[in-house]
Amino acid sequence: MHSPGPGKARDLAIDWPAELYDTLKLAGVRHMSYVPDAGHSTLIKLFNADPDVVTNVLTTEEEGVAIAAGAWLGGQRSVLLMQSSGAGNCINMLSLPVQGRFPFLALVTMRGEWAEFNPWQVPMGKATQAALEAIGLTVLRAETGEDLVETVAQAATMAFEADQQIAVLIGQRLLGKKKW
Repeated sequence: MHSPGPGKARDLAIDWPAELYDTLKLAGVRHMSYVPDAGHSTLIKLFNADPDVVTNVLTTEEEGVAIAAGAWLGGQRSVLLMQSSGAGNCINMLSLPVQGRFPFLALVTMRGEWAEFNPWQVPMGKATQAALEAIGLTVLRAETGEDLVETVAQAATMAFEADQQIAVLIGQRLLGKKKW
């Protein structure tokens, strides 16, 4: 694990992507799909640099749902990284893991919340949790780095050991204000 040196306080607000990477690796994740996103950028870089992990850049998020199901059928654990705006793109495709009872784990960076500057992000930001729950996913949410690492560890257990379909929402406040 990426832990601080002796006597140093652990600041997960700064190193949560590295901690999250370690947590997912310990859970046996060997595949990751994503649509490029600033909120996931460090995690994406860590997975892309790992020769033991297969990564896919997606043109749309629903491709990642099908790829995750295929990875599972091929014996691999997968995680899908996306923004809340992409969750809306996936609703119909999410019936695949729900009805097929495939393990599914998605990490969703939220938009349309804390310090959002783009009004187009607000509607889906408000609807993300309800939409994912309506299609049958269990939705967990984290607002701090420490909570995120613990929540993802539990979500990975639920997904991969209990064949559940889980989305972890990463609060926009944790990601910070977007800078354009």
